[in-house]
Amino acid sequence: CIDVYEIPYTTSSEAIIEAVAGIIKAGKMREITDVRDETDLEGLKITIDIKKNSDPDEIMNKLYKLTPLQDSFGCNFNILIGQKPMVMGVLEILDHWIQFRMDCIRRKSEFDIKKKSETLHLLTGLSKILLDIDKALRIVRGTEQESQVVPNLMKGFTIDNIQAEYIAEIKLRNLNREYILKQTSDIDKLKKEIDELKDIVAHDARVLEIICSQLNEIIKKYGQDRKTEIIGEEFIEEISPDNFIEDYNVRLFLTDQGYVKKVSLISLRSSSDHKMRDDDVIIQEAETHNKAELLLFSNKHVVYKVKIHELSDSKASQLGDYLNNILDLEPEEEIIKMHTTDSYTGHFLFAYESGKMSKVPVSSYATKTNRKKLSNAYYAGSPLVGIFFLEDNMEFVAFSSIDKVLVFNTFQINPKATRDSQGVWVLKSKKGSSLRKILPLNEANLKDPDYYRANVPAIGCYLKEDDKEDVQISLL
Repeated sequence: CIDVYEIPYTTSSEAIIEAVAGIIKAGKMREITDVRDETDLEGLKITIDIKKNSDPDEIMNKLYKLTPLQDSFGCNFNILIGQKPMVMGVLEILDHWIQFRMDCIRRKSEFDIKKKSETLHLLTGLSKILLDIDKALRIVRGTEQESQVVPNLMKGFTIDNIQAEYIAEIKLRNLNREYILKQTSDIDKLKKEIDELKDIVAHDARVLEIICSQLNEIIKKYGQDRKTEIIGEEFIEEISPDNFIEDYNVRLFLTDQGYVKKVSLISLRSSSDHKMRDDDVIIQEAETHNKAELLLFSNKHVVYKVKIHELSDSKASQLGDYLNNILDLEPEEEIIKMHTTDSYTGHFLFAYESGKMSKVPVSSYATKTNRKKLSNAYYAGSPLVGIFFLEDNMEFVAFSSIDKVLVFNTFQINPKATRDSQGVWVLKSKKGSSLRKILPLNEANLKDPDYYRANVPAIGCYLKEDDKEDVQISLL
Protein backbone atom coordinates (compact mmCIF):
# COMPACT_ATOMS: atom_id res chain seq x y z
CA CYS A 1 0.00 0.00 0.00
CA ILE A 2 0.93 3.68 -0.29
CA ASP A 3 0.63 5.96 2.77
CA VAL A 4 0.27 9.72 2.26
CA TYR A 5 1.24 11.87 5.27
CA GLU A 6 1.38 15.33 3.67
CA ILE A 7 -0.91 17.03 1.16
CA PRO A 8 -0.93 20.47 -0.51
CA TYR A 9 -2.28 23.36 1.56
CA THR A 10 -4.84 24.12 -1.15
CA THR A 11 -6.76 20.85 -0.78
CA SER A 12 -8.16 18.46 1.81
CA SER A 13 -7.97 14.74 2.50
CA GLU A 14 -11.67 14.37 1.66
CA ALA A 15 -11.17 15.90 -1.80
CA ILE A 16 -8.22 13.61 -2.50
CA ILE A 17 -10.05 10.47 -1.36
CA GLU A 18 -13.07 11.41 -3.47
CA ALA A 19 -10.87 11.95 -6.55
CA VAL A 20 -9.05 8.61 -6.09
CA ALA A 21 -12.36 6.81 -5.58
CA GLY A 22 -13.64 8.34 -8.83
CA ILE A 23 -10.58 7.07 -10.68
CA ILE A 24 -11.13 3.56 -9.32
CA LYS A 25 -14.80 3.55 -10.38
CA ALA A 26 -13.92 4.85 -13.86
CA GLY A 27 -11.35 2.07 -14.29
CA LYS A 28 -8.57 4.53 -15.17
CA MET A 29 -6.11 2.94 -12.73
CA ARG A 30 -6.66 -0.75 -12.24
CA GLU A 31 -3.58 -1.00 -10.00
CA ILE A 32 -5.49 0.69 -7.12
CA THR A 33 -7.93 -1.51 -5.17
CA ASP A 34 -9.01 0.78 -2.31
CA VAL A 35 -8.46 4.16 -0.62
CA ARG A 36 -9.32 5.18 2.94
CA ASP A 37 -8.71 7.91 5.51
CA GLU A 38 -6.64 6.68 8.49
CA THR A 39 -6.07 10.09 10.08
CA ASP A 40 -5.71 9.81 13.87
CA LEU A 41 -4.17 11.65 16.82
CA GLU A 42 -0.72 11.12 15.34
CA GLY A 43 -1.60 13.14 12.26
CA LEU A 44 -2.88 12.96 8.70
CA LYS A 45 -2.71 9.64 6.86
CA ILE A 46 -4.36 8.52 3.60
CA THR A 47 -3.83 4.85 2.72
CA ILE A 48 -4.03 3.67 -0.89
CA ASP A 49 -4.10 -0.11 -1.45
CA ILE A 50 -2.45 -1.29 -4.67
CA LYS A 51 -2.15 -4.61 -6.43
CA LYS A 52 0.86 -6.84 -5.97
CA ASN A 53 3.84 -6.17 -8.29
CA SER A 54 2.54 -2.66 -9.10
CA ASP A 55 5.05 0.18 -9.37
CA PRO A 56 4.34 2.70 -6.53
CA ASP A 57 6.32 5.49 -8.21
CA GLU A 58 4.38 5.15 -11.45
CA ILE A 59 1.09 5.08 -9.54
CA MET A 60 2.01 8.24 -7.63
CA ASN A 61 2.95 10.04 -10.86
CA LYS A 62 -0.47 9.21 -12.26
CA LEU A 63 -2.18 10.36 -9.04
CA TYR A 64 -0.26 13.63 -9.15
CA LYS A 65 -1.74 14.23 -12.59
CA LEU A 66 -5.30 13.09 -11.91
CA THR A 67 -5.92 14.20 -8.30
CA PRO A 68 -5.24 17.24 -6.03
CA LEU A 69 -2.26 15.38 -4.50
CA GLN A 70 -0.10 17.75 -6.54
CA ASP A 71 -1.03 21.39 -6.97
CA SER A 72 0.55 24.46 -8.48
CA PHE A 73 -0.04 28.15 -7.91
CA GLY A 74 1.18 31.36 -9.44
CA CYS A 75 3.04 34.16 -7.65
CA ASN A 76 2.63 37.79 -8.67
CA PHE A 77 5.82 39.57 -7.56
CA ASN A 78 4.90 43.26 -7.87
CA ILE A 79 7.92 45.11 -6.47
CA LEU A 80 8.96 48.76 -6.18
CA ILE A 81 12.21 49.40 -8.04
CA GLY A 82 13.36 53.01 -8.04
CA GLN A 83 9.93 54.11 -6.77
CA LYS A 84 8.32 52.35 -9.77
CA PRO A 85 6.18 49.19 -9.46
CA MET A 86 7.50 46.32 -11.57
CA VAL A 87 6.35 42.71 -12.01
CA MET A 88 9.36 40.38 -11.88
CA GLY A 89 10.34 36.75 -11.82
CA VAL A 90 12.52 35.11 -9.19
CA LEU A 91 15.75 35.57 -11.17
CA GLU A 92 15.02 39.25 -11.80
CA ILE A 93 14.30 39.77 -8.10
CA LEU A 94 17.60 38.13 -7.18
CA ASP A 95 19.45 40.31 -9.69
CA HIS A 96 17.95 43.51 -8.24
CA TRP A 97 18.54 42.34 -4.66
CA ILE A 98 22.20 41.62 -5.41
CA GLN A 99 22.57 45.02 -7.05
CA PHE A 100 20.91 46.65 -4.01
CA ARG A 101 23.28 44.86 -1.62
CA MET A 102 26.28 45.84 -3.75
CA ASP A 103 25.22 49.48 -3.61
CA CYS A 104 24.77 49.22 0.19
CA ILE A 105 28.24 47.76 0.68
CA ARG A 106 29.83 50.39 -1.57
CA ARG A 107 28.07 53.24 0.24
CA LYS A 108 29.15 51.84 3.61
CA SER A 109 32.72 51.44 2.34
CA GLU A 110 32.76 55.01 0.98
CA PHE A 111 31.45 56.29 4.33
CA ASP A 112 34.19 54.39 6.19
CA ILE A 113 36.80 55.73 3.76
CA LYS A 114 35.63 59.28 4.50
CA LYS A 115 35.73 58.83 8.29
CA LYS A 116 39.07 57.03 8.31
CA SER A 117 40.58 59.60 5.93
CA GLU A 118 39.50 62.42 8.28
CA THR A 119 41.09 60.63 11.24
CA LEU A 120 44.25 59.97 9.23
CA HIS A 121 44.42 63.62 8.30
CA LEU A 122 44.24 64.71 11.95
CA LEU A 123 46.83 62.15 13.08
CA THR A 124 49.18 63.19 10.27
CA GLY A 125 49.10 66.76 11.61
CA LEU A 126 49.61 65.49 15.16
CA SER A 127 52.64 63.48 14.05
CA LYS A 128 54.35 66.71 12.94
CA ILE A 129 54.05 68.05 16.50
CA LEU A 130 55.98 65.01 17.67
CA LEU A 131 59.10 66.33 15.96
CA ASP A 132 59.22 69.41 18.25
CA ILE A 133 56.74 69.40 21.14
CA ASP A 134 58.57 72.28 22.83
CA LYS A 135 58.08 74.44 19.77
CA ALA A 136 54.33 73.83 19.92
CA LEU A 137 54.28 74.83 23.58
CA ARG A 138 56.25 77.98 22.88
CA ILE A 139 53.86 78.99 20.08
CA VAL A 140 50.84 78.53 22.33
CA ARG A 141 52.47 80.23 25.30
CA GLY A 142 53.88 83.09 23.21
CA THR A 143 50.64 83.92 21.44
CA GLU A 144 48.97 86.95 23.05
CA GLN A 145 45.45 86.42 21.61
CA GLU A 146 43.49 83.17 21.63
CA SER A 147 42.31 83.67 18.04
CA GLN A 148 45.93 83.64 16.86
CA VAL A 149 46.82 80.24 18.34
CA VAL A 150 45.52 78.23 15.38
CA PRO A 151 47.08 80.49 12.69
CA ASN A 152 50.43 80.46 14.50
CA LEU A 153 50.39 76.63 14.74
CA MET A 154 49.57 76.44 11.01
CA LYS A 155 52.60 78.61 10.22
CA GLY A 156 54.90 76.93 12.68
CA PHE A 157 54.29 73.29 11.51
CA THR A 158 52.91 73.74 7.96
CA ILE A 159 49.56 72.22 8.76
CA ASP A 160 46.03 73.19 7.71
CA ASN A 161 43.27 74.75 9.77
CA ILE A 162 41.54 71.46 10.71
CA GLN A 163 44.79 69.90 11.96
CA ALA A 164 45.69 73.05 13.88
CA GLU A 165 42.21 73.17 15.52
CA TYR A 166 42.60 69.53 16.58
CA ILE A 167 46.04 70.18 18.12
CA ALA A 168 44.88 73.36 19.86
CA GLU A 169 42.03 71.42 21.54
CA ILE A 170 44.41 68.87 23.05
CA LYS A 171 44.71 69.27 26.82
CA LEU A 172 48.02 70.52 28.09
CA ARG A 173 48.58 67.30 30.06
CA ASN A 174 48.40 65.34 26.76
CA LEU A 175 51.04 67.37 25.01
CA ASN A 176 53.73 64.80 25.73
CA ARG A 177 55.64 62.29 23.65
CA GLU A 178 53.88 59.23 25.05
CA TYR A 179 50.39 60.50 24.23
CA ILE A 180 51.33 61.65 20.73
CA LEU A 181 53.12 58.36 19.91
CA LYS A 182 50.12 56.40 21.11
CA GLN A 183 47.72 58.44 18.97
CA THR A 184 49.87 58.35 15.80
CA SER A 185 50.68 54.62 16.01
CA ASP A 186 47.50 53.81 14.02
CA ILE A 187 48.52 55.83 10.93
CA ASP A 188 49.92 52.84 8.99
CA LYS A 189 46.93 50.69 9.96
CA LEU A 190 44.52 53.40 8.80
CA LYS A 191 46.32 53.71 5.47
CA LYS A 192 46.01 49.94 4.87
CA GLU A 193 42.33 49.96 5.83
CA ILE A 194 41.61 52.86 3.48
CA ASP A 195 43.43 51.12 0.61
CA GLU A 196 41.43 47.93 1.32
CA LEU A 197 38.14 49.83 1.29
CA LYS A 198 39.04 51.59 -1.96
CA ASP A 199 39.81 48.21 -3.53
CA ILE A 200 36.38 46.92 -2.44
CA VAL A 201 34.64 49.93 -3.98
CA ALA A 202 36.55 49.50 -7.24
CA HIS A 203 35.97 45.75 -7.79
CA ASP A 204 32.61 43.91 -8.06
CA ALA A 205 34.20 40.58 -7.19
CA ARG A 206 35.27 41.88 -3.76
CA VAL A 207 31.75 43.19 -3.10
CA LEU A 208 30.20 39.82 -4.06
CA GLU A 209 32.61 38.02 -1.72
CA ILE A 210 31.38 40.21 1.16
CA ILE A 211 27.74 39.43 0.26
CA CYS A 212 28.48 35.69 0.29
CA SER A 213 30.30 35.86 3.62
CA GLN A 214 27.43 37.84 5.16
CA LEU A 215 24.92 35.25 3.91
CA ASN A 216 27.02 32.43 5.36
CA GLU A 217 27.03 34.18 8.73
CA ILE A 218 23.24 34.52 8.58
CA ILE A 219 22.95 30.81 7.69
CA LYS A 220 25.10 29.83 10.66
CA LYS A 221 23.10 32.02 13.02
CA TYR A 222 19.53 31.53 11.77
CA GLY A 223 19.68 28.65 9.27
CA GLN A 224 17.26 25.70 9.52
CA ASP A 225 16.82 22.56 7.47
CA ARG A 226 14.32 22.94 4.60
CA LYS A 227 10.93 21.37 5.11
CA THR A 228 10.46 21.07 1.34
CA GLU A 229 12.80 20.21 -1.52
CA ILE A 230 13.71 22.50 -4.40
CA ILE A 231 14.35 20.61 -7.63
CA GLY A 232 15.14 21.70 -11.16
CA GLU A 233 12.57 21.58 -13.92
CA GLU A 234 14.62 18.93 -15.75
CA PHE A 235 14.08 16.52 -12.83
CA ILE A 236 10.28 16.78 -12.96
CA GLU A 237 8.88 13.71 -14.68
CA GLU A 238 6.53 14.59 -17.49
CA ILE A 239 3.28 12.65 -17.36
CA SER A 240 2.14 12.00 -20.92
CA PRO A 241 -1.16 10.43 -22.01
CA ASP A 242 0.76 7.20 -22.67
CA ASN A 243 1.37 6.87 -18.92
CA PHE A 244 -2.35 6.28 -18.42
CA ILE A 245 -2.53 3.52 -21.02
CA GLU A 246 -2.51 0.07 -19.50
CA ASP A 247 0.16 -2.14 -21.06
CA TYR A 248 -0.35 -5.88 -21.44
CA ASN A 249 0.53 -8.59 -23.92
CA VAL A 250 -1.88 -9.10 -26.80
CA ARG A 251 -2.15 -11.11 -30.00
CA LEU A 252 -3.44 -9.50 -33.18
CA PHE A 253 -5.29 -11.38 -35.90
CA LEU A 254 -5.79 -10.02 -39.45
CA THR A 255 -8.44 -11.65 -41.61
CA ASP A 256 -8.85 -11.78 -45.37
CA GLN A 257 -12.09 -9.77 -45.27
CA GLY A 258 -10.49 -6.84 -43.41
CA TYR A 259 -11.08 -7.53 -39.73
CA VAL A 260 -8.43 -7.04 -37.06
CA LYS A 261 -8.90 -8.62 -33.67
CA LYS A 262 -6.96 -7.68 -30.51
CA VAL A 263 -7.10 -10.42 -27.91
CA SER A 264 -5.18 -10.44 -24.63
CA LEU A 265 -3.09 -13.52 -24.04
CA ILE A 266 -5.02 -14.21 -20.82
CA SER A 267 -8.32 -14.19 -22.72
CA LEU A 268 -6.82 -16.30 -25.49
CA ARG A 269 -5.84 -19.03 -23.04
CA SER A 270 -9.43 -19.43 -21.87
CA SER A 271 -10.90 -19.62 -25.39
CA SER A 272 -8.97 -19.99 -28.64
CA ASP A 273 -11.84 -20.77 -31.04
CA HIS A 274 -12.22 -17.81 -33.40
CA LYS A 275 -15.51 -16.46 -34.65
CA MET A 276 -15.35 -15.17 -38.23
CA ARG A 277 -17.67 -14.43 -41.12
CA ASP A 278 -18.41 -17.11 -43.66
CA ASP A 279 -15.49 -17.78 -46.02
CA ASP A 280 -13.22 -15.49 -43.95
CA VAL A 281 -9.78 -16.75 -42.85
CA ILE A 282 -6.94 -15.44 -40.74
CA ILE A 283 -4.09 -14.36 -43.03
CA GLN A 284 -1.68 -13.05 -40.38
CA GLU A 285 -1.23 -12.94 -36.63
CA ALA A 286 1.32 -11.19 -34.42
CA GLU A 287 2.12 -11.09 -30.73
CA THR A 288 2.86 -7.66 -29.22
CA HIS A 289 1.80 -5.37 -26.37
CA ASN A 290 -0.90 -2.75 -25.93
CA LYS A 291 1.39 0.31 -26.18
CA ALA A 292 2.97 -0.67 -29.51
CA GLU A 293 2.06 0.75 -32.93
CA LEU A 294 0.54 -1.08 -35.86
CA LEU A 295 1.51 -0.54 -39.51
CA LEU A 296 -1.11 -1.70 -42.04
CA PHE A 297 -0.07 -1.91 -45.70
CA SER A 298 -2.80 -1.75 -48.32
CA ASN A 299 -2.90 -2.80 -51.97
CA LYS A 300 -3.09 0.92 -52.90
CA HIS A 301 0.56 1.57 -51.93
CA VAL A 302 -0.49 3.20 -48.65
CA VAL A 303 0.47 2.41 -45.06
CA TYR A 304 -1.88 3.22 -42.18
CA LYS A 305 -0.57 3.78 -38.68
CA VAL A 306 -2.72 2.78 -35.71
CA LYS A 307 -1.92 2.76 -32.01
CA ILE A 308 -2.80 -0.68 -30.73
CA HIS A 309 -4.41 0.65 -27.55
CA GLU A 310 -6.93 2.45 -29.78
CA LEU A 311 -8.23 -0.90 -30.99
CA SER A 312 -11.04 -2.32 -28.91
CA ASP A 313 -10.31 -5.30 -26.67
CA SER A 314 -11.89 -8.37 -28.20
CA LYS A 315 -12.31 -12.02 -27.46
CA ALA A 316 -11.73 -14.96 -29.75
CA SER A 317 -15.49 -15.35 -29.91
CA GLN A 318 -15.93 -11.84 -31.39
CA LEU A 319 -15.39 -10.58 -34.95
CA GLY A 320 -13.07 -7.72 -33.95
CA ASP A 321 -12.74 -4.26 -35.55
CA TYR A 322 -13.66 -3.76 -39.19
CA LEU A 323 -10.72 -1.88 -40.70
CA ASN A 324 -12.83 -0.10 -43.29
CA ASN A 325 -14.64 1.71 -40.46
CA ILE A 326 -11.39 2.60 -38.66
CA LEU A 327 -9.23 3.58 -41.64
CA ASP A 328 -11.84 4.84 -44.08
CA LEU A 329 -10.45 2.70 -46.91
CA GLU A 330 -11.06 3.55 -50.55
CA PRO A 331 -13.23 1.33 -52.74
CA GLU A 332 -11.49 -2.00 -53.51
CA GLU A 333 -8.68 -1.11 -51.10
CA GLU A 334 -7.59 -4.03 -48.93
CA ILE A 335 -5.09 -4.50 -46.13
CA ILE A 336 -2.51 -7.07 -47.22
CA LYS A 337 0.11 -6.90 -44.46
CA MET A 338 0.41 -5.78 -40.84
CA HIS A 339 3.47 -5.16 -38.71
CA THR A 340 3.76 -4.20 -35.03
CA THR A 341 6.58 -2.06 -33.68
CA ASP A 342 7.47 0.31 -30.86
CA SER A 343 11.07 1.07 -31.83
CA TYR A 344 10.92 1.24 -35.66
CA THR A 345 14.00 -0.95 -36.01
CA GLY A 346 14.77 -3.51 -38.72
CA HIS A 347 13.90 -3.46 -42.43
CA PHE A 348 11.06 -4.35 -44.79
CA LEU A 349 11.79 -6.47 -47.87
CA PHE A 350 9.46 -5.66 -50.79
CA ALA A 351 9.45 -8.12 -53.68
CA TYR A 352 7.93 -7.11 -57.03
CA GLU A 353 6.69 -9.09 -60.01
CA SER A 354 9.41 -7.52 -62.16
CA GLY A 355 12.03 -9.44 -60.19
CA LYS A 356 13.25 -6.36 -58.37
CA MET A 357 13.34 -6.08 -54.59
CA SER A 358 13.90 -3.18 -52.18
CA LYS A 359 15.06 -3.23 -48.56
CA VAL A 360 13.59 -0.22 -46.73
CA PRO A 361 14.34 0.68 -43.07
CA VAL A 362 11.29 0.53 -40.81
CA SER A 363 12.42 3.92 -39.48
CA SER A 364 11.39 5.42 -42.85
CA TYR A 365 7.78 5.00 -41.68
CA ALA A 366 8.32 6.84 -38.38
CA THR A 367 6.94 10.39 -38.21
CA LYS A 368 7.37 13.19 -35.68
CA THR A 369 3.73 14.15 -35.96
CA ASN A 370 0.88 11.76 -35.30
CA ARG A 371 0.16 11.01 -38.97
CA LYS A 372 -2.34 8.23 -39.60
CA LYS A 373 -1.75 7.69 -43.32
CA LEU A 374 1.44 7.65 -45.43
CA SER A 375 1.29 7.58 -49.21
CA ASN A 376 3.95 5.98 -51.42
CA ALA A 377 4.50 3.23 -48.89
CA TYR A 378 6.18 1.08 -51.53
CA TYR A 379 6.93 1.03 -55.28
CA ALA A 380 3.85 1.31 -57.53
CA GLY A 381 5.55 0.57 -60.88
CA SER A 382 5.26 -3.22 -60.58
CA PRO A 383 2.74 -5.51 -58.85
CA LEU A 384 3.75 -6.45 -55.32
CA VAL A 385 4.47 -10.13 -54.66
CA GLY A 386 5.30 -10.05 -50.95
CA ILE A 387 6.32 -7.98 -47.91
CA PHE A 388 8.61 -9.39 -45.22
CA PHE A 389 10.00 -7.91 -42.00
CA LEU A 390 13.76 -8.41 -41.52
CA GLU A 391 15.04 -8.19 -37.98
CA ASP A 392 18.39 -9.24 -39.44
CA ASN A 393 19.58 -10.42 -42.84
CA MET A 394 18.24 -13.84 -43.81
CA GLU A 395 17.94 -16.18 -46.77
CA PHE A 396 14.94 -16.26 -49.11
CA VAL A 397 13.82 -18.34 -52.07
CA ALA A 398 12.43 -16.63 -55.19
CA PHE A 399 10.25 -18.58 -57.66
CA SER A 400 9.66 -17.41 -61.22
CA SER A 401 6.71 -18.08 -63.46
CA ILE A 402 8.79 -20.63 -65.47
CA ASP A 403 9.86 -22.61 -62.36
CA LYS A 404 13.22 -20.91 -62.05
CA VAL A 405 14.38 -20.86 -58.39
CA LEU A 406 16.94 -18.58 -56.73
CA VAL A 407 18.22 -18.76 -53.14
CA PHE A 408 19.79 -15.49 -51.97
CA ASN A 409 20.70 -13.62 -48.80
CA THR A 410 19.28 -10.16 -48.13
CA PHE A 411 22.70 -8.78 -47.17
CA GLN A 412 23.30 -8.57 -50.95
CA ILE A 413 20.53 -5.94 -51.19
CA ASN A 414 21.54 -2.46 -50.10
CA PRO A 415 18.96 -0.56 -47.98
CA LYS A 416 17.06 2.31 -49.62
CA ALA A 417 15.87 5.18 -47.43
CA THR A 418 13.14 6.13 -49.94
CA ARG A 419 9.97 4.18 -49.22
CA ASP A 420 8.83 3.87 -52.86
CA SER A 421 12.22 2.88 -54.24
CA GLN A 422 11.94 0.42 -57.14
CA GLY A 423 14.80 -1.58 -55.65
CA VAL A 424 17.45 -3.67 -57.42
CA TRP A 425 17.34 -6.69 -59.71
CA VAL A 426 17.33 -9.95 -57.80
CA LEU A 427 15.65 -12.50 -60.08
CA LYS A 428 16.37 -11.77 -63.73
CA SER A 429 13.66 -12.36 -66.29
CA LYS A 430 14.03 -15.07 -68.93
CA LYS A 431 11.67 -15.41 -71.87
CA GLY A 432 9.33 -12.84 -70.31
CA SER A 433 9.17 -14.63 -66.97
CA SER A 434 8.21 -12.82 -63.77
CA LEU A 435 8.54 -13.32 -60.04
CA ARG A 436 5.70 -15.54 -58.88
CA LYS A 437 6.45 -16.19 -55.20
CA ILE A 438 9.02 -15.49 -52.52
CA LEU A 439 9.42 -17.41 -49.25
CA PRO A 440 11.92 -17.59 -46.40
CA LEU A 441 14.29 -20.48 -47.01
CA ASN A 442 13.11 -22.38 -43.93
CA GLU A 443 9.56 -22.47 -45.35
CA ALA A 444 10.40 -23.56 -48.92
CA ASN A 445 11.07 -27.30 -48.27
CA LEU A 446 14.04 -27.44 -50.65
CA LYS A 447 16.15 -30.58 -50.30
CA ASP A 448 19.33 -29.03 -51.75
CA PRO A 449 19.27 -25.22 -51.26
CA ASP A 450 22.91 -24.85 -52.33
CA TYR A 451 21.97 -25.95 -55.82
CA TYR A 452 19.81 -22.83 -56.24
CA ARG A 453 22.02 -20.39 -54.31
CA ALA A 454 23.68 -17.57 -56.30
CA ASN A 455 24.76 -13.95 -56.05
CA VAL A 456 22.12 -11.48 -57.17
CA PRO A 457 21.09 -10.55 -59.75
CA ALA A 458 20.68 -14.04 -61.21
CA ILE A 459 18.26 -16.02 -63.38
CA GLY A 460 18.22 -18.99 -61.01
CA CYS A 461 18.01 -22.73 -61.70
CA TYR A 462 15.06 -24.84 -62.83
CA LEU A 463 13.23 -26.54 -60.00
CA LYS A 464 14.31 -30.16 -59.55
CA GLU A 465 11.78 -32.91 -59.86
CA ASP A 466 12.58 -34.03 -56.30
CA ASP A 467 11.59 -30.60 -54.96
CA LYS A 468 8.45 -29.99 -57.02
CA GLU A 469 5.98 -31.83 -54.82
CA ASP A 470 7.27 -30.36 -51.54
CA VAL A 471 7.56 -26.85 -53.00
CA GLN A 472 4.04 -26.95 -54.42
CA ILE A 473 2.75 -27.76 -50.94
CA SER A 474 4.68 -24.79 -49.45
CA LEU A 475 3.37 -22.46 -52.15
CA LEU A 476 -0.25 -23.21 -51.31
